[in-house]
Amino acid sequence: MSARHRRKTTAVLTAGAAALLALCGAASAAIAAPSSGGSRGSAAMVAAAASAHSLTVPRGLTVSDGTRHVLVGGRSLDFGTAVRDLAWNPTGSKAAFIDGHGNLVVSDPDGGHRVTVAVNPGGQTWSHPTWQVSAADRTNHIPAKNNLVFSAKIHGSTVLEGVKATGNHARPARISLNGEAGEAGLPQTKNTWPNAGGDYGTIVYGNTGTGEVYIRDDYLRQQGGALAKGSEPALSPDGDEVVFVRSVHGHDHLFVEDFGGSAPVVKDITPSAATDYTEPAWSPSGKTIAFRAPTGTYTVTKTAHGFGRPVKATSHTGLPAYRG
Repeated sequence: MSARHRRKTTAVLTAGAAALLALCGAASAAIAAPSSGGSRGSAAMVAAAASAHSLTVPRGLTVSDGTRHVLVGGRSLDFGTAVRDLAWNPTGSKAAFIDGHGNLVVSDPDGGHRVTVAVNPGGQTWSHPTWQVSAADRTNHIPAKNNLVFSAKIHGSTVLEGVKATGNHARPARISLNGEAGEAGLPQTKNTWPNAGGDYGTIVYGNTGTGEVYIRDDYLRQQGGALAKGSEPALSPDGDEVVFVRSVHGHDHLFVEDFGGSAPVVKDITPSAATDYTEPAWSPSGKTIAFRAPTGTYTVTKTAHGFGRPVKATSHTGLPAYRG
Protein backbone atom coordinates (compact mmCIF):
# COMPACT_ATOMS: atom_id res chain seq x y z
CA MET A 1 0.00 0.00 0.00
CA SER A 2 1.43 3.36 -0.99
CA ALA A 3 1.85 6.31 1.29
CA ARG A 4 -0.40 8.34 -0.97
CA HIS A 5 -3.17 5.74 -0.77
CA ARG A 6 -2.97 5.70 3.02
CA ARG A 7 -3.11 9.49 3.06
CA LYS A 8 -6.47 9.32 1.27
CA THR A 9 -7.98 6.59 3.42
CA THR A 10 -9.16 7.27 6.93
CA ALA A 11 -9.68 3.64 7.84
CA VAL A 12 -6.15 2.41 7.35
CA LEU A 13 -4.14 4.47 9.81
CA THR A 14 -5.53 4.21 13.32
CA ALA A 15 -4.08 5.51 16.52
CA GLY A 16 -2.48 2.73 18.58
CA ALA A 17 -3.35 2.45 22.24
CA ALA A 18 0.27 2.57 23.32
CA ALA A 19 0.81 2.31 27.07
CA LEU A 20 2.51 5.32 28.53
CA LEU A 21 5.15 5.04 31.18
CA ALA A 22 4.99 7.53 34.03
CA LEU A 23 7.82 10.01 34.38
CA CYS A 24 10.39 9.18 36.96
CA GLY A 25 9.18 11.22 39.89
CA ALA A 26 12.44 10.68 41.75
CA ALA A 27 14.54 12.56 39.20
CA SER A 28 16.98 14.71 41.09
CA ALA A 29 17.03 18.45 40.58
CA ALA A 30 20.68 18.61 41.66
CA ILE A 31 23.20 19.18 38.87
CA ALA A 32 26.56 17.45 38.89
CA ALA A 33 29.79 19.26 38.04
CA PRO A 34 29.77 19.96 34.27
CA SER A 35 32.31 18.63 31.83
CA SER A 36 35.01 20.94 30.52
CA GLY A 37 33.54 23.87 28.60
CA GLY A 38 29.99 23.17 29.77
CA SER A 39 29.70 25.63 32.63
CA ARG A 40 27.82 28.23 30.64
CA GLY A 41 25.22 25.72 29.40
CA SER A 42 24.89 24.25 32.88
CA ALA A 43 24.30 27.67 34.42
CA ALA A 44 21.59 28.31 31.87
CA MET A 45 20.02 24.95 32.74
CA VAL A 46 19.97 25.85 36.44
CA ALA A 47 18.22 29.12 35.69
CA ALA A 48 15.78 27.39 33.37
CA ALA A 49 14.96 24.73 35.93
CA ALA A 50 14.31 27.39 38.55
CA SER A 51 12.09 29.48 36.27
CA ALA A 52 10.19 26.38 35.15
CA HIS A 53 8.67 26.03 38.62
CA SER A 54 6.50 29.09 37.97
CA LEU A 55 5.27 27.64 34.69
CA THR A 56 3.20 24.61 33.81
CA VAL A 57 5.65 22.15 32.24
CA PRO A 58 3.64 19.42 30.48
CA ARG A 59 4.19 15.90 31.69
CA GLY A 60 6.77 14.10 29.61
CA LEU A 61 8.15 17.20 27.91
CA THR A 62 11.95 17.20 27.68
CA VAL A 63 14.38 19.80 26.36
CA SER A 64 17.97 19.07 25.31
CA ASP A 65 20.41 21.86 24.47
CA GLY A 66 23.66 20.10 23.60
CA THR A 67 25.02 20.04 27.17
CA ARG A 68 25.09 16.97 29.46
CA HIS A 69 21.94 18.17 31.24
CA VAL A 70 18.42 17.44 29.97
CA LEU A 71 15.35 19.24 31.23
CA VAL A 72 12.67 16.65 32.05
CA GLY A 73 9.37 17.94 33.37
CA GLY A 74 11.09 21.02 34.76
CA ARG A 75 13.92 19.07 36.43
CA SER A 76 17.50 18.81 35.23
CA LEU A 77 18.98 15.34 34.73
CA ASP A 78 22.72 14.85 34.22
CA PHE A 79 23.22 12.29 31.41
CA GLY A 80 26.96 12.20 32.02
CA THR A 81 27.77 13.14 28.42
CA ALA A 82 26.79 15.80 25.93
CA VAL A 83 23.30 15.18 24.57
CA ARG A 84 22.33 16.44 21.12
CA ASP A 85 19.00 15.86 19.39
CA LEU A 86 17.41 13.69 22.07
CA ALA A 87 14.60 11.37 20.92
CA TRP A 88 12.53 8.87 22.92
CA ASN A 89 11.24 5.48 21.86
CA PRO A 90 7.41 5.15 21.85
CA THR A 91 7.21 3.78 25.41
CA GLY A 92 9.68 6.26 26.85
CA SER A 93 11.89 3.46 28.15
CA LYS A 94 14.94 4.44 26.06
CA ALA A 95 16.54 7.65 24.85
CA ALA A 96 18.59 8.05 21.67
CA PHE A 97 20.92 10.96 20.99
CA ILE A 98 24.21 12.06 19.47
CA ASP A 99 26.91 12.27 22.14
CA GLY A 100 29.87 14.62 22.47
CA HIS A 101 31.98 12.43 20.16
CA GLY A 102 29.37 12.48 17.40
CA ASN A 103 28.34 8.88 18.02
CA LEU A 104 24.80 7.49 18.10
CA VAL A 105 23.97 6.44 21.65
CA VAL A 106 21.01 4.79 23.41
CA SER A 107 20.53 5.06 27.17
CA ASP A 108 18.06 4.63 29.99
CA PRO A 109 15.74 7.59 30.68
CA ASP A 110 18.21 9.04 33.19
CA GLY A 111 21.24 8.68 30.90
CA GLY A 112 22.45 5.47 32.53
CA HIS A 113 23.46 2.21 30.84
CA ARG A 114 24.63 4.00 27.72
CA VAL A 115 25.27 1.86 24.65
CA THR A 116 27.08 3.21 21.60
CA VAL A 117 24.84 1.90 18.85
CA ALA A 118 27.06 3.26 16.06
CA VAL A 119 30.47 4.94 16.10
CA ASN A 120 30.96 7.99 13.92
CA PRO A 121 33.89 7.06 11.63
CA GLY A 122 35.10 10.66 11.56
CA GLY A 123 34.54 13.41 9.04
CA GLN A 124 30.77 13.04 9.40
CA THR A 125 28.09 14.97 11.26
CA TRP A 126 25.17 12.94 12.56
CA SER A 127 21.94 14.51 13.74
CA HIS A 128 18.27 14.03 14.61
CA PRO A 129 17.88 10.31 15.30
CA THR A 130 14.31 9.02 15.33
CA TRP A 131 12.88 5.69 16.44
CA GLN A 132 11.22 3.64 13.70
CA VAL A 133 9.18 1.13 15.67
CA SER A 134 6.34 -1.10 14.47
CA ALA A 135 4.86 -4.46 15.42
CA ALA A 136 5.18 -7.55 13.26
CA ASP A 137 2.43 -8.20 10.71
CA ARG A 138 2.27 -11.96 10.38
CA THR A 139 -0.55 -11.82 7.84
CA ASN A 140 1.63 -9.94 5.36
CA HIS A 141 4.90 -11.53 6.56
CA ILE A 142 6.33 -8.19 7.70
CA PRO A 143 8.79 -8.39 10.62
CA ALA A 144 8.77 -6.00 13.55
CA LYS A 145 10.90 -2.87 13.27
CA ASN A 146 13.07 -1.32 15.97
CA ASN A 147 15.42 0.96 14.08
CA LEU A 148 17.09 4.32 14.48
CA VAL A 149 17.09 6.58 11.42
CA PHE A 150 19.20 9.74 11.38
CA SER A 151 20.70 12.37 9.11
CA ALA A 152 24.37 12.04 8.19
CA LYS A 153 26.43 14.76 6.52
CA ILE A 154 29.21 12.99 4.64
CA HIS A 155 31.70 14.95 2.50
CA GLY A 156 29.19 17.78 2.24
CA SER A 157 26.31 15.53 1.19
CA THR A 158 23.45 14.97 3.65
CA VAL A 159 21.72 11.59 3.50
CA LEU A 160 19.45 9.48 5.68
CA GLU A 161 20.93 6.39 7.32
CA GLY A 162 19.54 3.68 9.56
CA VAL A 163 20.71 1.07 12.05
CA LYS A 164 19.13 -1.42 14.44
CA ALA A 165 18.32 0.30 17.72
CA THR A 166 19.68 -2.74 19.57
CA GLY A 167 23.05 -2.52 17.82
CA ASN A 168 26.37 -2.16 19.59
CA HIS A 169 29.07 -0.45 17.52
CA ALA A 170 27.03 -1.39 14.47
CA ARG A 171 27.54 0.03 11.00
CA PRO A 172 24.71 2.25 9.67
CA ALA A 173 23.54 2.00 6.07
CA ARG A 174 21.74 4.44 3.82
CA ILE A 175 17.99 3.86 3.75
CA SER A 176 16.05 3.62 0.48
CA LEU A 177 14.05 6.60 -0.75
CA ASN A 178 11.89 5.26 -3.57
CA GLY A 179 9.11 7.31 -5.12
CA GLU A 180 5.61 6.14 -5.81
CA ALA A 181 4.88 4.27 -9.03
CA GLY A 182 4.92 6.49 -12.10
CA GLU A 183 6.59 9.43 -10.34
CA ALA A 184 10.02 10.91 -10.90
CA GLY A 185 12.77 9.82 -8.55
CA LEU A 186 13.03 11.45 -5.16
CA PRO A 187 16.11 13.46 -4.12
CA GLN A 188 18.69 11.18 -2.53
CA THR A 189 20.81 13.91 -0.93
CA LYS A 190 20.15 17.09 1.07
CA ASN A 191 17.68 15.09 3.18
CA THR A 192 17.49 15.92 6.87
CA TRP A 193 15.37 15.99 10.04
CA PRO A 194 13.78 12.50 9.83
CA ASN A 195 10.89 11.77 12.18
CA ALA A 196 8.92 8.54 12.47
CA GLY A 197 5.40 7.85 13.71
CA GLY A 198 2.30 5.75 13.24
CA ASP A 199 1.89 1.98 13.30
CA TYR A 200 3.73 1.18 10.08
CA GLY A 201 7.20 2.69 10.42
CA THR A 202 6.32 5.78 8.39
CA ILE A 203 8.91 8.57 8.30
CA VAL A 204 8.71 12.23 7.30
CA TYR A 205 11.78 14.30 6.51
CA GLY A 206 12.80 17.58 4.94
CA ASN A 207 14.96 18.36 1.93
CA THR A 208 17.06 21.53 1.96
CA GLY A 209 17.40 21.52 -1.82
CA THR A 210 13.71 21.49 -2.74
CA GLY A 211 12.45 23.11 0.46
CA GLU A 212 9.80 20.42 0.79
CA VAL A 213 8.65 17.89 3.36
CA TYR A 214 8.53 14.27 2.19
CA ILE A 215 6.85 11.13 3.49
CA ARG A 216 8.47 7.70 3.38
CA ASP A 217 6.12 4.74 3.51
CA ASP A 218 7.76 1.49 4.61
CA TYR A 219 5.03 -1.12 4.88
CA LEU A 220 4.21 -3.57 2.09
CA ARG A 221 6.83 -1.89 -0.07
CA GLN A 222 8.88 1.24 0.35
CA GLN A 223 7.43 4.28 -1.44
CA GLY A 224 7.24 8.00 -0.81
CA GLY A 225 6.60 11.46 -2.14
CA ALA A 226 6.50 15.18 -1.42
CA LEU A 227 3.86 16.56 0.95
CA ALA A 228 4.24 20.34 1.16
CA LYS A 229 6.71 23.20 1.28
CA GLY A 230 8.38 23.35 4.69
CA SER A 231 11.09 22.00 6.98
CA GLU A 232 11.69 20.33 10.38
CA PRO A 233 8.69 17.96 10.12
CA ALA A 234 7.28 15.74 12.87
CA LEU A 235 4.75 12.97 12.28
CA SER A 236 1.87 12.57 14.73
CA PRO A 237 1.73 9.37 16.83
CA ASP A 238 -1.21 8.04 14.80
CA GLY A 239 0.50 8.87 11.50
CA ASP A 240 -2.39 11.00 10.23
CA GLU A 241 -0.85 14.46 10.62
CA VAL A 242 2.49 16.14 10.11
CA VAL A 243 3.58 19.43 11.65
CA PHE A 244 6.33 21.43 9.98
CA VAL A 245 7.91 24.88 9.80
CA ARG A 246 7.24 27.37 7.00
CA SER A 247 8.26 31.01 6.68
CA VAL A 248 5.42 33.54 6.56
CA HIS A 249 6.18 37.26 6.16
CA GLY A 250 9.66 36.90 7.61
CA HIS A 251 8.77 34.64 10.58
CA ASP A 252 8.73 30.86 10.95
CA HIS A 253 5.21 29.57 11.57
CA LEU A 254 3.98 26.07 12.38
CA PHE A 255 1.76 24.34 9.84
CA VAL A 256 -0.12 21.06 10.19
CA GLU A 257 -1.13 18.87 7.27
CA ASP A 258 -3.92 16.41 7.98
CA PHE A 259 -3.95 13.55 5.47
CA GLY A 260 -6.28 11.29 7.43
CA GLY A 261 -9.34 12.41 5.48
CA SER A 262 -10.41 12.22 1.86
CA ALA A 263 -8.11 15.09 0.87
CA PRO A 264 -5.02 16.58 2.55
CA VAL A 265 -5.61 19.83 4.45
CA VAL A 266 -2.76 22.22 5.35
CA LYS A 267 -3.33 24.88 8.03
CA ASP A 268 -1.21 27.55 9.71
CA ILE A 269 -1.72 26.84 13.44
CA THR A 270 0.30 29.89 14.57
CA PRO A 271 -1.07 32.64 12.30
CA SER A 272 -0.29 35.40 14.83
CA ALA A 273 3.38 34.47 15.26
CA ALA A 274 5.54 37.58 15.58
CA THR A 275 8.76 35.61 16.11
CA ASP A 276 10.23 32.31 14.93
CA TYR A 277 8.56 29.05 15.99
CA THR A 278 10.74 26.04 15.18
CA GLU A 279 11.57 22.40 16.01
CA PRO A 280 8.02 21.08 16.68
CA ALA A 281 7.33 17.80 18.50
CA TRP A 282 4.05 15.94 19.13
CA SER A 283 2.91 14.77 22.54
CA PRO A 284 2.14 11.02 22.83
CA SER A 285 -1.60 11.79 22.84
CA GLY A 286 -1.35 13.68 19.55
CA LYS A 287 -3.20 16.61 21.14
CA THR A 288 -0.32 18.98 21.87
CA ILE A 289 2.70 20.24 19.93
CA ALA A 290 5.77 21.59 21.72
CA PHE A 291 8.12 23.91 19.88
CA ARG A 292 11.07 26.22 20.29
CA ALA A 293 10.95 30.01 20.37
CA PRO A 294 13.68 32.57 21.11
CA THR A 295 12.29 33.11 24.64
CA GLY A 296 11.79 29.47 25.62
CA THR A 297 9.82 26.34 24.89
CA TYR A 298 6.11 26.65 24.15
CA THR A 299 3.15 24.37 23.49
CA VAL A 300 0.01 24.65 21.41
CA THR A 301 -2.95 22.33 22.00
CA LYS A 302 -5.87 21.17 19.89
CA THR A 303 -9.28 22.63 20.63
CA ALA A 304 -12.74 22.02 19.27
CA HIS A 305 -11.98 24.53 16.52
CA GLY A 306 -8.39 23.70 15.62
CA PHE A 307 -5.45 24.77 17.78
CA GLY A 308 -5.34 27.25 20.64
CA ARG A 309 -2.81 29.98 21.34
CA PRO A 310 0.81 29.19 22.22
CA VAL A 311 1.53 28.77 25.94
CA LYS A 312 4.99 29.07 27.49
CA ALA A 313 6.11 25.85 29.19
CA THR A 314 9.65 26.81 30.25
CA SER A 315 12.14 29.62 29.70
CA HIS A 316 14.76 27.08 28.67
CA THR A 317 15.47 26.94 24.95
CA GLY A 318 16.53 23.75 23.21
CA LEU A 319 15.14 20.85 21.22
CA PRO A 320 11.78 19.76 22.66
CA ALA A 321 10.74 16.11 22.71
CA TYR A 322 8.17 14.02 24.56
CA ARG A 323 8.89 10.97 26.63
CA GLY A 324 5.94 8.56 26.27
